[in-house]
Amino acid sequence: MHELAITESVVDAITDKIGDGPVAAVRLEIGKLSGVVVDSIRFCFEIVAGGTGLEGARLDIDEPSGRAYCRECRREFTLDDPIMLCACGSAELDILSGRELRIVSVEVR
Repeated sequence: MHELAITESVVDAITDKIGDGPVAAVRLEIGKLSGVVVDSIRFCFEIVAGGTGLEGARLDIDEPSGRAYCRECRREFTLDDPIMLCACGSAELDILSGRELRIVSVEVR
């Protein structure tokens, strides 16, 4: 379960930057094409944050849709499905967004 390692990295990155001070909320952005299971991140966050300044912090997760450009029909379109096909049937896509995994903000108390 790589979500546990991802969550540990998020908590480590935050505590490295702000120390062990109390955190009220964390906002993450996890794109729908990232391959990360958001519910697993939520579950792991409660466990990993325990005993740190993030314990009890609210976790907000934005899940932006993916965007792709089809090299066959030259259209840009929204893509939320990991099966990456254009409506024209082509798999010749350039993924423009949707694979994000980042810490957007941290609210301290």
